[in-house]
Amino acid sequence: MLTGLQVTFIGGDARQLEVIERLTELDATVQLIGFDNLQSSFSGVVRAKLTPEALVSTDAVILPASGMEEDGQVMTIFSSEELVLKTTHLEAIPKTCKIFTGIAKPALKKLCETYSIEVVELFERDDVAIYNSIPTAEGALMMAIQNTDFTIHNSKSMVLGMGRTGLTMARTLAGLGSKVKVGVRKPEHYARAWEMGFTPFYTKDLADHVKDIDLIFNTIPSMIITAQIIAKIPHRALIIDLASKPGGTDFRFAEKRGVKALLAPGLPGIVAPKTAGRIIANTLGRLLMEDSEKGGR
Repeated sequence: MLTGLQVTFIGGDARQLEVIERLTELDATVQLIGFDNLQSSFSGVVRAKLTPEALVSTDAVILPASGMEEDGQVMTIFSSEELVLKTTHLEAIPKTCKIFTGIAKPALKKLCETYSIEVVELFERDDVAIYNSIPTAEGALMMAIQNTDFTIHNSKSMVLGMGRTGLTMARTLAGLGSKVKVGVRKPEHYARAWEMGFTPFYTKDLADHVKDIDLIFNTIPSMIITAQIIAKIPHRALIIDLASKPGGTDFRFAEKRGVKALLAPGLPGIVAPKTAGRIIANTLGRLLMEDSEKGGR
């Protein structure tokens, strides 16, 4: 249980509702900032404004999955007021406090480093990323079906990257009867893709494998689907880029050539916010309980 632990939520989307519910069930003292328009009511939850005074005794700060932008803004769909984290807020947070977020952009990392506050990136954890790969794959399939005039079954698809998301994406496509190629960089990933029945190739040879492709799903967060690659892709092909912004596709050239390319980061929170919220909630609850046990609460 988290009895006596003070947790402050600053902004967020529908996923945070699952996290709030879970932490209140664990008896944490929960404070909500940036939830003015929230209709749901949670027992024992306090609402506050974003001030240094509201943060002086908090044990954990929960930011949205998207973290904090470079200008300090924190996203919220539950308030019309802007949330901007400033140095005065970080100064007020106790040094024993941890900040939890999905991803931490450079500005947040720098602030936390300056004030000796530990930041935990949940999406960097293997368990969270693997669980999230399920709604990501489902959302990508939904987008593929909506934006094509052929079936996934018997299509020629390609997945770039065989990490946590790429592996789930490839298996899902194969399960629907697609003929799946997987682009990899490492020999061990090549071997695993071959063992699983995919057609593996090395990404350095990407240009040799796209001439008859129907669907490309990219998970590599660096420019890989370049203008030179797009020039060899059939006009009918659809590119769905699942990498974090700005993705790994030359979207400008794709549009110029008439190849449809969609950037689709953050699909779990879009297509399945309840499931995505539960993934975060279960992980956060476990981490906070571990910290609480270490601290002798």
